[in-house]
Amino acid sequence: MNIEKFIQRAEVLHKRLADLYQTASVLPWIPSDLLPDAFKELYSTSKIVQLAAEELYQQNEELIQTRNWLEAERQHYQDLFELAPDGYLITNTEGIIQEANHTAAKLFNVSKNFLVGKLIINFVPLEERQQVCDELIQLSQSGRAKELLIRLQQSHGELFDAALTVLVVRNLQGKATSLRWMLRNISQRQSFESAVVKNHSSELFSEYPVHKHSKGETIPLNPLVICYVYQGLVKLSTYCETGEEVLLGLATAGMVFGTSLTSLNVYQAIALSDVKLVSLYVAEVAASPTLSHTLLPKINHRLQQTESFLVISGRRRVQERLHYLLELLKQEIGETVPDGTRLSVRLTHEDIASACCTTRVTITRLMGKLQEQGVIDLDLKKHIILRALD
Repeated sequence: MNIEKFIQRAEVLHKRLADLYQTASVLPWIPSDLLPDAFKELYSTSKIVQLAAEELYQQNEELIQTRNWLEAERQHYQDLFELAPDGYLITNTEGIIQEANHTAAKLFNVSKNFLVGKLIINFVPLEERQQVCDELIQLSQSGRAKELLIRLQQSHGELFDAALTVLVVRNLQGKATSLRWMLRNISQRQSFESAVVKNHSSELFSEYPVHKHSKGETIPLNPLVICYVYQGLVKLSTYCETGEEVLLGLATAGMVFGTSLTSLNVYQAIALSDVKLVSLYVAEVAASPTLSHTLLPKINHRLQQTESFLVISGRRRVQERLHYLLELLKQEIGETVPDGTRLSVRLTHEDIASACCTTRVTITRLMGKLQEQGVIDLDLKKHIILRALD
């Protein structure tokens, strides 16, 4: 019996009892004190049943609405799963595929129905299967998502480089119940990155997000992004507790910087010239051996430069700090001119003072002496020209 029929019968029963009770109450030959107590109790109970039935009906309507909403939500997320640009798989803990979206089937060049029930390890080349099995054993013992860089094999035998992100799903007792996989074909991306290493043309970098910043502009920093300087010069600095700026480095063309490369809470990047930056996501770099290999020398250069600035700040005499700073700037941003070596970017005395851990007044005095001695000079645009620092 469904709830609607139950409510109808409860209403009919209540109506009959009401009619009987009313009839018994008005009949002149039946004294009211002779009405059975059981009859009165039955009437009251039927009324309670009717109210309960109405409440049950209301709750049933709310449950139907909730069920419809949940079904709509389920269909919404099913559509997102199915139409996602990345491949998605759901397997049990043994790696047997239970669900797959359209993109995953396309990556393996098979139908979704073909994937369901297959072991994901079957799509890994034989020589790499043991490594993947070992990775999955370690994964099942940890609670973190893991990214694997391996080759996968399509149904017709063609191999492609893939980045797999694997997440273990656990029940309330902490037991692993399933694995969720995200698959990306990175073969074409790596080929493109190799071309970038060989040729830094604008056409190649058009595939990446390129951001332009004007001279003097503070560059916003995203903790998920590494910035590659395609053109220009960026000043990197922090602030000490007294509020004074401390110069950390100068990122020239071909160098990288970003908050992901430092542990400092305060990290500032200012364009010292018109700058073009290429944004590379940290996760993308980590997932790409080619890109990681390409950026390693750039990061190494920044590390060496930072250590050079650290050595300068450790010199006891301010004159020595200035001398070694000018030598470092000569190497980093110097360009040969007939009169010596010209610093390609104009640095203020405040910038130089922050790198030398001294005051602007002191730097102005020392720079004046060097200019009098003919060691340095200034061009028409106030750029420093280094003649001889011996």
